[in-house]
Amino acid sequence: MKASFSLDESDAARGLAASQAQAAANRWAVSIAIVDAGGHLVAFLRLDGAAPLSAAVAIDKARTAAIGRRESKFYDDAVKGGRLALLSIPGLVTLEGGVPIVVGDQCVGAVGVSGVKSPEDAQIAAAAVRAILAND
Repeated sequence: MKASFSLDESDAARGLAASQAQAAANRWAVSIAIVDAGGHLVAFLRLDGAAPLSAAVAIDKARTAAIGRRESKFYDDAVKGGRLALLSIPGLVTLEGGVPIVVGDQCVGAVGVSGVKSPEDAQIAAAAVRAILAND
């Protein structure tokens, strides 16, 4: 593993390709967003047939995972467990499907996916993260 990792264009391209392949293999129409550690969009793809709303949700899931430094499922579970105050945090998306990209103990970005069931969104996002980290 590199001593220092910075999410770059080639990482994002690998992540998009892997997530697109995962979605295509399952015939899932989704939107895929990759953000840097600050939650800023690095790459985005809306597959044919994906609902327009899925674009905004994918970006927000990725931002939540990057800035929160944990999977967006954490917030989903917390709200389902009664932590309704989380809903008042601006920009926080409490839906599964945002997965951070963690190198060592540093979050360097995240992937967010939207368009199918939340666990399936997370499955696609995890494929992107694995592809990104495979060449670190």
